Amino acid sequence: MKINIKGLDINYDVKGEGDYVFLLHGWGSSLTLFDALAGVISKKYTAVSLDFPGFGLSDEPKEIWDVSAYSEFMVEFIRRFNCERVILLGHSFGGRVIIKMACLPGLPFSIDKIILADSAGVLPKRTLKYKMKLRIYKMGKAILGLGPVTKMFPHALDNYRKKRGSSDYNSASEIMRNILVKTVNEDLTPLLKDIMSPTLLIWGESDTATPVSDGRLMEKLIKDAGLVVLKGAWHYSFLDQPYVFHKIVNSFLKIGE
Repeated sequence: MKINIKGLDINYDVKGEGDYVFLLHGWGSSLTLFDALAGVISKKYTAVSLDFPGFGLSDEPKEIWDVSAYSEFMVEFIRRFNCERVILLGHSFGGRVIIKMACLPGLPFSIDKIILADSAGVLPKRTLKYKMKLRIYKMGKAILGLGPVTKMFPHALDNYRKKRGSSDYNSASEIMRNILVKTVNEDLTPLLKDIMSPTLLIWGESDTATPVSDGRLMEKLIKDAGLVVLKGAWHYSFLDQPYVFHKIVNSFLKIGE
């Protein structure tokens, strides 16, 4: 299904009936990864999953968005369903958006519960080695982007980015690259204390993208939060350990009772 939000065609899917649960995917992903989980949740709730702007079958933003822009977009998306109360589930980048959205003033709906799976939002500590590598990378980019250099070596900058950038960065369009840089450099840790909704944190023990230490910090700072760590799971804990993940979500959302 498609809906137009802020001039963008947004792809989304709806399963089930009852109170609304919105599923927000991670960076570089799409709503299709939530198919099995949405099926479980739809046994009691209306499960709504979507492709964020710039992902899946949804249009890209027309300008460089930050986390606030995605959060405000989600408020408008949810508002179209005329919900008085919602439950939010987010993986990785989707969790980042939920953290920001949960702290926005004057929401047109209440957030009954939150589920954050391997959520982003905690800015990692940067080592001196990392800072030096980043500085060298930026200098190299600046040099290769100079007019005379691009004329002589038209593919040098792209090749440099591919060698030095992450897979998420390299696979993104120019506008989405800029959005990625903006979002990953925003530390949402100061907002965690302002989240008032009961929050379930589910983490893969072997997650290297958003380490379990991030989950432990969120559990400490969010007033009503509990952390479950899944052994044998990585960053996509809901795909790595689906049976256990679904059981935990069923318990938290009282599905099957």
